[in-house]
Amino acid sequence: MTLATATNEHLAHISNVLIYSSMAVYTLAFFAHIAEWLFGSRSKVARTAQALTAKGEQGAGAATAPAVTVQTAGGTAVLERPKVVTRSAAGARDVPDGPGAHGGDEQGDLYGRIAVSLTVVAWAVEAAGVLARALSVERAPWGNMYEFNITFSTVAVGVYLALLALKKNVRWMGLFLVTTVLLDLGLAVTVLYTASDQLVPALHSYWLYIHVSTAILCGAIFYVGAVSTLLYLFKDSYENKLAGGGKPGRFATSVLERLPASASLDKFSYRVNAAVFPLWTFTIIAGAIWAGDAWGRYWGWDPKETWAFITWVAYACYLHARATAGWKGRKAAYIALIAFACWLFNYYGVNIFVSGKHSYAGV
Repeated sequence: MTLATATNEHLAHISNVLIYSSMAVYTLAFFAHIAEWLFGSRSKVARTAQALTAKGEQGAGAATAPAVTVQTAGGTAVLERPKVVTRSAAGARDVPDGPGAHGGDEQGDLYGRIAVSLTVVAWAVEAAGVLARALSVERAPWGNMYEFNITFSTVAVGVYLALLALKKNVRWMGLFLVTTVLLDLGLAVTVLYTASDQLVPALHSYWLYIHVSTAILCGAIFYVGAVSTLLYLFKDSYENKLAGGGKPGRFATSVLERLPASASLDKFSYRVNAAVFPLWTFTIIAGAIWAGDAWGRYWGWDPKETWAFITWVAYACYLHARATAGWKGRKAAYIALIAFACWLFNYYGVNIFVSGKHSYAGV
């Protein structure tokens, strides 16, 4: 055994240790997020319910709707109680965003800050594990499904932290993100684990860095959009129930009241998906160019190519639906979730259950 081989094996071992260590820190972040939700104040999380029921509480004999006072604080319009519910032509409601998982409470906010700090540490450790994996074989760390998984989760968390750094209100996503990252890494280190090794000849191309890296980034951003879309559906159902005079359960109220309004979640998911769609288009084009170099044809309806195109069509339909009045809201959200499901199947389903030219990496 040469010294170089031993060094590579040593780096591969370090990578595995770092990935497991990041899982441990992500677990701590998970519990910190749970504490943020549990110990955050519940006295400040009824703003949606108050907004949607204020009009009904005035009674049928009320001559006029209660006045609305709008104050300006730091350039942001703040709607003071009592709140009036209005509906636009598209059906959107004039309701405020929730205060976040911490419920506007200092103790809950403290746990939330601890959770974010632990997430940063876990992300740094995981990124170091991905880098060590790359250095162990001196190539891009996405030559098989295990490497793709650990890189994908690293990029997904990186997107979340970047949005936080840009002062975007996305801390409500932290618990859902950390939970799915732990599931992703658990799947990676058990079912999908592959020992560090060299690539097959077909993957020795600079297009590996271009095509696969953009696919990973697109998937991470699509994931952020999918989480927001799913939460939008729950929050919209909650608001519909309140508007209809229903009484949601205590658990639903405690959780959903803290999230942004359904209109905010819908807008966020649309902007995220719309922003990354051109990059996904480039990803497919880059893959076609690489196929031309590697296999002598740009497109052959290989299962991976076919499902990449299906994913592109699904997201194109979603963007078109959002621009069509009759398909905004829940209908468009369903299309967005179907599109993300196509992306997931393109990676997991095609690689595991379907044979094709992209099956060289195994799991």
